[in-house]
Amino acid sequence: MPARAVLGSVVLALVLLGSTTPAQAVTGPSTLDAASAATPSLAAVQAGRPGQRGKARQKRVTRMLRIVKAQKGDRYQYGAAGPNRFDCSGLVYFATHRAGFRSVPRTSSQQGRFMRRVPRAAMRPGDFVFFTGGSGVYHVGVYTGRSKGRRMIVHAPGSGQRVKSAPIWTDRWFPGTLR
Repeated sequence: MPARAVLGSVVLALVLLGSTTPAQAVTGPSTLDAASAATPSLAAVQAGRPGQRGKARQKRVTRMLRIVKAQKGDRYQYGAAGPNRFDCSGLVYFATHRAGFRSVPRTSSQQGRFMRRVPRAAMRPGDFVFFTGGSGVYHVGVYTGRSKGRRMIVHAPGSGQRVKSAPIWTDRWFPGTLR
């Protein structure tokens, strides 16, 4: 391995471990002080948690949820992505883009592939619920929490209806997140 690569690896390890000497970088610090305890791991940095990136991302998720809830009562229109008419994925697209998540795709099936899946038990308000059938994802809603023991979403249900809150009505779904 070239000397530069070794030096770069040692420096990276020093930063990640909060160490002050190359020996500590290899073996780890002998005691955790406040500075090294506050140093996030590489995995945490990449995942956007903890720290400022994670907090900023959570603020955008919270903003997105507020935007979705503000659309309640707007009319459904197939293929519409707002600001006053929506289909299900158009509602998600509109709210996520307004909240700063510019890379979220337009259709529910694309959104289902784009979002990171999470276990149902780990869902938080602002996560997404993707409904599946024989041909894959056919509908999406935004999880808002539980009411009377049931998981609730805000979604654009279909023709002749308006954006509204509703309990999840089937067991054929999976959650996704931008957290």
